[in-house]
Formats: sequence, C-alpha cells, structure tokens
Amino acid sequence: MLKPFLMTAAAALLFGSTAARATDIGTIDVPCPFGDCKAGISLSYLGEYDIPTGFMENGVEVGGLSGIDFDPSTGHYVSISDDRSEKAPARFYDLDIDVSAAGLKGLTVLDHVTLKDKNGQPFATRTVDSESIRIGKDGIYWSSEGDGKALLPPFVRVANRDGSFVRELPLPAGFAPTADRSTGIRDNLAFEDLTFLSGGDLLVGMESALYQDGPIATLTNGALARLIRYDAATGEQKAQYVYPISPIPQAAGKPGGWNDFGMSDFVALDDRHVLSIERGYAQDVGNSAVINMFDLEGATDVSNIPSLAKTDQRIVPVRKAQVMDLRALGLAPDNIEGITFGKAKDGTDVLIFVADNNFNPTQKTQFFAFKVIRRPQ
Repeated sequence: MLKPFLMTAAAALLFGSTAARATDIGTIDVPCPFGDCKAGISLSYLGEYDIPTGFMENGVEVGGLSGIDFDPSTGHYVSISDDRSEKAPARFYDLDIDVSAAGLKGLTVLDHVTLKDKNGQPFATRTVDSESIRIGKDGIYWSSEGDGKALLPPFVRVANRDGSFVRELPLPAGFAPTADRSTGIRDNLAFEDLTFLSGGDLLVGMESALYQDGPIATLTNGALARLIRYDAATGEQKAQYVYPISPIPQAAGKPGGWNDFGMSDFVALDDRHVLSIERGYAQDVGNSAVINMFDLEGATDVSNIPSLAKTDQRIVPVRKAQVMDLRALGLAPDNIEGITFGKAKDGTDVLIFVADNNFNPTQKTQFFAFKVIRRPQ
C-alpha cells in the first residue's frame, strides 16, 4: 500500500528520443478560426520524449497517464494515471519536464501521490477510473469515468495536495449508468475532460455520447458529446453544451477490425475558446490525434433537454475548427489523452501533450511539446 504523502525519492529518466526537429515541421498557424482573427493560434514543434512501458518509480509502475496540468507554484506538472487501482492504488505523478525554446530535452518522475476515497482510504481495485486532472484554487480537481458495466457513476472530485478527499461536484440527471442502457454513460466513454475557463468556471467533457443522446462515432457519422459547465466554487451546474465529435478518420486495416474515436481531453484558452483532443485507434493502422479549437459562444444550453436524439428543439452545438493533425504533421502519436499549457524555466510558453500507454509493452508514455507563439488571451 502506498503512502499518501509525496515521496522524496526522484526517478530520473535517462532515455527518450526526439522524433522530429522543430525545423522539420515549422510553424503551425491558424490565423482566424471560425473567421475570428482574435482567436488565432500559432505553434512550433519542440520535440518528443518517451518513457517505455515498465518504468518504475519507487516500486510503482509509471503508466496510464490520461491527464496533465502545469503547477505554477512549483514549475512542475501533475499527471494522473487511469490505473484502476490494479497495479497500485489510484494516483497522480509529479513530473519535472525539461523543455525550453531550444526543445524538449528530458523528463524526471519526482514522486507520486495516492488518491483517497471519501473514507480516507486508497481506492479499492476497479472502483475508480481516473482520467483528467486540473489544479484549482481550492485543490486538485480530478475526474473518474466510473464503470458503466458495474453501474458505478462517473464523478468530479476535489482533493488536497496529499490526495485526500475534499468534496464532490453534483452529478447532473441523466449521466449515471443504467442496467438497461437506456440512459447514462457508456462504459469507458465518460468524464475524460476537465478545464478551468478564465472566468473560473469548470468545464467537464464526455468522451462520447450518452446512450440517450445517440450513437458513438463511426466511419461515416460523428457523435454528440455533452459538456457540463460548473461554478467551481459552489459546484452548481450552470449549463450544458453539445460538442460534435467527428467521424472516425481512418478505417481498420482489415474488414471487421477495431476502430474508434472520441474526445480525450481539453484545455481552455480563455473564457470561451478551448483546445480539444479527438483521438482514436484503427487496428493494423495505428493511432490518430486531431487538435481542435472550439467556441462556447452562442452554443445552446441543453441542460433541460433529456435526450439529444429525441427532441424537436433547435440545438446549436459549440463551433469547432481544426488546429492540427499530429499524424499529418509527420509525427507518430500514441494514445494521446492529456493536454496542458505550461511555462518553461526560460519563460517560454509551451503546450504539452501526454499519451496513455495502457500499460502495454507495445506502447509508450509519450510527451509532445510545442512552443506557443500566439494564442487567444
């Protein structure tokens, strides 16, 4: 059983590789998404760093990294694992990422913190599926997808720095799983996304559609994922919006092969613009990862619409524009699941991505870094 406090031993990573130089990709520039030039964004590639599956930190395997956030108080990053307390109790890691305008050079896993349940105990096996993490004014906000098959509801909770429970935000009606699958979350497709808007509200996103809101994405059709907007201080729900997930971008390499696509994380640019990751996998082909910007302005509040598939009400989803496709840039993304803005020690503003290796020896815990040249403020 892990200690609930930060461990002092640091595990230095002496491996990793840069997959491409910044000059190989050049500047990624989206000057006027949605026709709004004030929302323009410009990035340049800084490099890749990988941790092979099986790397251990103080006797605990590092892996399943599904969310990441920058901690301005330390200059480090926190990254949450989606290990369902099977390899070790549910936890997040403290990372020191060596990145600057010169590139992404390395990474050190400093320690890990065990997350606690409401009774102050580490989570029992398969009682939690932690997916996203953000540092708020009153603690660490993190999400669990729950377990649709076991009828465990998803949640968003606030923890202290030592991982202990502080409070849980109310779950809106229609999100809890049901035995007949008539409403609620689909298994493994729930609360993947958290971000704080600049005004202080917390935005929570689904990976894909609730059962009552229609099917998940296919090669020919997208899906409708709900976003929940909370007053973070009070936990009160303020609105819900619809995010249109794109169709699966690539077919499996053979008929009947597995493929999927969903939203795995997002990070706010200001009080209305957000960067999102839509990522998927096609069997015998590989992973895809597309970065979009979406705009909450003018989107319909659907919190009082029980079913998006069975309503006559006119619904305006959030507006979405593609920023970049990591494969199209010549990169080879793994299972990209986390995104955050950070600041390097030399003052460079950076955008960091992390991939979840699923504790699979054929995958890797992968980091990509981009320099932020321009962004909405």
